[in-house]
Amino acid sequence: MLRSTLKVSSSDTISIISSIVCLGIADYVIEQVLQNPGLGDSLGSTVKSITKAPLDLYLSTSLLRFAFGKSRVGSSYAVYCIVGFLAALLLSLRVLWRKLRKADEEVDETGNLRKYQDLRILKSQHEAAAILSDLVDKDGAGAWPPKVNHDSWPAALMPYKDIYLTCVPHLPAADPSTDDDVNQERRGKYRALMRKLLHERINVAEVESIMKAVEAGDWSACPRDAYNAVYCCVAVCRHAYRWGTIPVVKVAQLEKIVEFPHELNVPWPYLQRSFGVEADSGNNTANVLHNFNEKGERIYKINVGMSDVITSSEEVFFRMFYDLEVLVISASVDMFWLSLTTSQAFPIYYDMVQANICFENNDKEMCLRHLESMTVRVRHLLMVFYQNLTESRVSQSVWLSYVQGFQGWGVGRMIDGEYVKYDGLSGNHVLFFQALDAFLGMDRYLSDQNMDRYIPINQRELCLSLRRNCFRKKLDGEKGVAIEKEFTKIVNYLKVRRKPVFQQAPSDVLQVFRAAHRARVMPYLEQPAPERLTMTAGKSVLETPTTKDVKEALKVLDDMLVVRFQQTV
Repeated sequence: MLRSTLKVSSSDTISIISSIVCLGIADYVIEQVLQNPGLGDSLGSTVKSITKAPLDLYLSTSLLRFAFGKSRVGSSYAVYCIVGFLAALLLSLRVLWRKLRKADEEVDETGNLRKYQDLRILKSQHEAAAILSDLVDKDGAGAWPPKVNHDSWPAALMPYKDIYLTCVPHLPAADPSTDDDVNQERRGKYRALMRKLLHERINVAEVESIMKAVEAGDWSACPRDAYNAVYCCVAVCRHAYRWGTIPVVKVAQLEKIVEFPHELNVPWPYLQRSFGVEADSGNNTANVLHNFNEKGERIYKINVGMSDVITSSEEVFFRMFYDLEVLVISASVDMFWLSLTTSQAFPIYYDMVQANICFENNDKEMCLRHLESMTVRVRHLLMVFYQNLTESRVSQSVWLSYVQGFQGWGVGRMIDGEYVKYDGLSGNHVLFFQALDAFLGMDRYLSDQNMDRYIPINQRELCLSLRRNCFRKKLDGEKGVAIEKEFTKIVNYLKVRRKPVFQQAPSDVLQVFRAAHRARVMPYLEQPAPERLTMTAGKSVLETPTTKDVKEALKVLDDMLVVRFQQTV
């Protein structure tokens, strides 16, 4: 008869229990970091970059190896070690199972989940927190940048996507003509094709039924992330129909009123009302921000079938504006660690709100910390423009004709007996710049009318709140001086920009950001485009019969850029 006597020393027992407890703690910490890298950006980035396996599984394996390496293999000590290993393994499997079951909820690549939760708690305490929380939960479908589902729509709406993708290869022309008759024929053929497909595939009654249900608050008819995608799709369909050919041509620019197909007119007012904007044209949110799926893939392209220089310039240019809201990653390597730094616009908005709250609560130390966080991120985000708006990334020879024109508008309609003209997209529509100017207490560039026409209401309200709560002029005392220094750094990042660290020399002259922006943009706008009149997407046609040359036509824009630089203080 076999007998087993359990003889475990007190030191062995303490060692085993300590190991199991440590493994449990490691499991919890690793799970939290994987869920929310904001709890420890460096650790989270390192864990996710270097290994996909939970570290506690490695520790558990080490414990098992240690147990069997003992001279007492088969003893009760080894039994206890194996039990500890199995317990840790179960913890690891639990984490893996939860990640597989709820992948979308568990993996938070942006590290913003905790910030979303904080804002929901703070909604009752501060208006800016309530507005930013609404921007996330409503416009963003629970996140920012917005969640956009381009694949799962109500059946009645899905044909819009198919129609755009079917028609778009017929939109661009490799050899643009300067003959009005030729261009009008091309435009007529494109519009006829889109009208035909819309008439055949779109059930207007079903579309309007969905739009009415959503407007009444029934989001089960079309979930918010899908609604964001539909907004984008209808917007780009309208822009494609408005021009009928790319590059934009004179005969199209001279139009005053466009009769859009009924299928494009029916959903548009519902979509615009839901976002609180009024224009017949699209905007930066609909046309650019919503045009990327959650994998960062751009869905509705313009120059399908054109040369690589055209398609790559289009992709880089629009991704540049998307990257402002999404993610910029810079990597640095030292002797032992890989460090990944993420820069996004949303944490900047969050820090703006938190800085306001802390200042109002007289917690200037935390206010300063939020400003310090902002300065680093602002600098990184401004680098997006310097790294992308270059000839090697966005070709000057094709940008004006093939990239910019599609986002313009320049037509209108009769409203209450008066002709109302709408413009297209502008860099001034980008939330990051609007919010930053508001937080700094600067006057905004856009008029009230244009804000109502092109900027979604929750974005407008956020900027209004940040401007109302600006505390720059209320600073005093020692902490006030430190806070003002951070404000000055942010302003200087707008006004000046040094070369990246690895290119920097002590004698380099500082480059003025907004002046440099002007210096980079103007050569793109001054490129020859004989098929069209001088135009910007946001200002429409600038050329008149008495205009002498391109430089004269662009003077109004150039003057605006100079004034904006002077206001950056």
